[in-house]
Amino acid sequence: MSIPVLILLAAAALIVLRLAVRELYGLSPTFRRTVVETIDAALFAVVLAFFIITFVVQAFFIPSGSMEPTLQIGDRILVAKFYYRIAPIQRGDVIVFRYPLNPGKDFVKRVVGLPGDRVELRQGVVYVNGQARPDLTPTRGDASCVQNYGPKTVTQGHLFVLGDNRCNSEDSRFFGLVPVRNVVGRAVVVYWPPHRIGLVH
Repeated sequence: MSIPVLILLAAAALIVLRLAVRELYGLSPTFRRTVVETIDAALFAVVLAFFIITFVVQAFFIPSGSMEPTLQIGDRILVAKFYYRIAPIQRGDVIVFRYPLNPGKDFVKRVVGLPGDRVELRQGVVYVNGQARPDLTPTRGDASCVQNYGPKTVTQGHLFVLGDNRCNSEDSRFFGLVPVRNVVGRAVVVYWPPHRIGLVH
């Protein structure tokens, strides 16, 4: 069950509780008013949390090493869900998206190919439209993970994504292109653990 659904259920429970308390005439009016005001404050907080998680920002946990060295196992990141409403997706962005083969799962990968791009890997180096892109190639593991792939042309409305840990990543090489509509948002910051706090690049 997703967090937004849980929040909606909590809101519904608070509304029912509020209605019930208002009908308990055996309680003193002052006590009932205090309880209702407390419930109203909690309801406001729940609605605000729903709005933030649905439209603004959401926290995600990194369970695997597929994005090492950029993201480590156990990192907690904040994802700006509004970001792509005001800016286009760009190559190099680290995004969270709904897994194409199971939309109930969220994946985090790096965007390597945009619609119309021709993507390939040669000896572990990413090439986009025939040009080497060292900025899209991980800084660790290439010597032990020499791979070739493609070329693959990215169709309209889709993205080609790769994990930075190319030897240990389930990405577009395996599950195919990611529909743009599946993108949840852009990973912007690691907020936990404390020694890992920083922007996601």
